[in-house]
Amino acid sequence: MSRAGFFETVVGVIVITVAAAFMVYAYGASGNVFGKEHYRLEAVFGKVDGVTVGSDVRIAGVKVGTVAANNLDLKTYEAMVSLAIDNGIGVPEDSVAKVVSDGLLGGAHIAIEPGAAEEMLREGDRITITQGSVDLLGLAVQAFTSQSGSGKKAQNADDPLGDF
Repeated sequence: MSRAGFFETVVGVIVITVAAAFMVYAYGASGNVFGKEHYRLEAVFGKVDGVTVGSDVRIAGVKVGTVAANNLDLKTYEAMVSLAIDNGIGVPEDSVAKVVSDGLLGGAHIAIEPGAAEEMLREGDRITITQGSVDLLGLAVQAFTSQSGSGKKAQNADDPLGDF
């Protein structure tokens, strides 16, 4: 084999390896995991800002699954989220699912707070108690604008010029 043929073979192997690694990454990011069995739960949220397919589902900070799908209910305009939970992880019926921010950069995950019920959710069941994402920037703007207006004297509707 010539030197050029050997070089082309090595480059081809590298390209195929990188392509295979990308496919494995894309498969995992889609909410699927190699070698792990899971079951699906549903949850409906008012807002799911920052949650995407592949985002973590955590209990007590430990990853127990991923977000498998994220759709809009066209009748209620709420976010319908499908969660792929690892087999062997039971979720009590009265659990709470919350959208929790990962930080200031916009990422988020679903945090499940287990309830005290003895009965566990099964494949296709819905978590009925949910809390959507909180708009931190909106809250900050609201707090800033309400504080800046608190020092002003209320203007009388009959006196448009106020103190002038």
